Amino acid sequence: MTLPVHTAEATPTPLRPGPTPARAHLLSDDTVEQYRRAVAAGTDRVARRIAEATGPFTGVRPDELAPQVEAIDLDRPLGDTTAALDELEDVYLRDAVWFHHPRYLAHLNCPVVIPALLGEAVLSAVNSSMDTWDQSAGGTLIERRLVEWTADRIGLGPAADGVFTSGGTQSNLHALLLAREEALAAATPADRRILLPQLRIIASAAGHFSVQKAAKLLGLAPDAVVVVETGPDRRMRPGAVRHEIARCRRAGLTVMAVVATAGTTDFGTIDPLDEIAEVCATAGVWLHVDAAYGCGLLVSPTRRHLLDGIERADSVTVDYHKSFFQPVSSSALVVRDRRTLRHATWHADYLNPARTVAQRIPNQVDKSLQTTRRFDALKLWLTLRVMGPDAVGELFDEVCDRAAQAWELVAADPRFEVLTRSQLSTVVFRWRPSGPGPDLTDAANLRAREALAASGLGVVAGTKVDGRQYLKFTVLNPATTVADVAYVLDLIAEHAGRYLHEHVPAADLTCPVG
Repeated sequence: MTLPVHTAEATPTPLRPGPTPARAHLLSDDTVEQYRRAVAAGTDRVARRIAEATGPFTGVRPDELAPQVEAIDLDRPLGDTTAALDELEDVYLRDAVWFHHPRYLAHLNCPVVIPALLGEAVLSAVNSSMDTWDQSAGGTLIERRLVEWTADRIGLGPAADGVFTSGGTQSNLHALLLAREEALAAATPADRRILLPQLRIIASAAGHFSVQKAAKLLGLAPDAVVVVETGPDRRMRPGAVRHEIARCRRAGLTVMAVVATAGTTDFGTIDPLDEIAEVCATAGVWLHVDAAYGCGLLVSPTRRHLLDGIERADSVTVDYHKSFFQPVSSSALVVRDRRTLRHATWHADYLNPARTVAQRIPNQVDKSLQTTRRFDALKLWLTLRVMGPDAVGELFDEVCDRAAQAWELVAADPRFEVLTRSQLSTVVFRWRPSGPGPDLTDAANLRAREALAASGLGVVAGTKVDGRQYLKFTVLNPATTVADVAYVLDLIAEHAGRYLHEHVPAADLTCPVG
């Protein structure tokens, strides 16, 4: 019997299912015009809000906004983009915190550059997943090229590698996982159970809390993080690191890593990286540098020397969404020796089977703590291709210059006291009245911060130093002027002075209000 031969022309083209209301919301070749209109409508709303913002915040309280959000019935859709955006105005955009505003001076949140926003729009629509080559294609190569570029800027050498992460906390966790596994590389399973509680991490008192968090997640002992005090300049002391390594070894403990910081969150200080690297090299200890904040110096035309010694690190955290003016999130962990990344590798037959390594298929999940992961590298890629690194560095230099001017302004103002001068862009200070004790002064500074935020005219951060309440400017907006800083200082002094007049008899006050 002869079977019929079917040619391509004779094969009927399968018909697409007819349109349905639900499918009309999917991005496809049939809905691209709807996609354009919807995104443009959202962009217009944001642009209008940015143009009209008179302050960084409205001062809305959680108890004011929460009932509006809770009253929304998520099981009853509005069915209309305009109506949804109108609702979003009420529950989000109207009261959003605007980091682009020059009087936002609080946390490590930066205004973002337009090429990065273009990247965000593209990557969200295409929706590549960076875990495997067959889900990302060119995205994998772009991310790898950016990691290579960053490693070159750091100076880690030809064996370096890395991967993009969700932020500094994940990067620090990842780095310490690698350090832990390197410290236990020769241990048997039985030995690991004995050695794990004996591992120690040496970190600065001014370092980031994510080191302690990582130690807990990695199953280390509750006292695994050995905190060394800083000097008056709020920088880690190399001698103290050397002393703690020796002390731990005398006690039969293993120092698996030293964490130095290039840009402490509170003080913007940079540890003496070269000296600490020498201590670690002599002792044979993994050195991790948390440069989440200070990585902007990698492209600075004038301040790159502040990172001298970072090239000697075993691993480095960089947060482009802090000092490269990128939208959250855009971060990376970079390591000196790519072989150490194997400690995060797990092969799954359905995703990244071991045979793909021999086939030289580049699967980023082999390096990452995450599986599904956004193509956040595209934002930095377009930023570098449109602006170039020098332009980004100039912006970061501007905020460092502005913070230096702000420090001088506060230091010259008799209403305030100011602490260590930052090498980056923070200013730690407090309102200092004459007469009232330290507890009342703490309360006045705390209240001043709260009242300033409630007014919506400015936002500053708060912190504690040596047990006392301080305020903090974090300058990450090149548009911030000295006049903006002076205006916020006057508001702080006014709010703090008013608080004291409400709580202290007038006869006991010798300080002016405002």
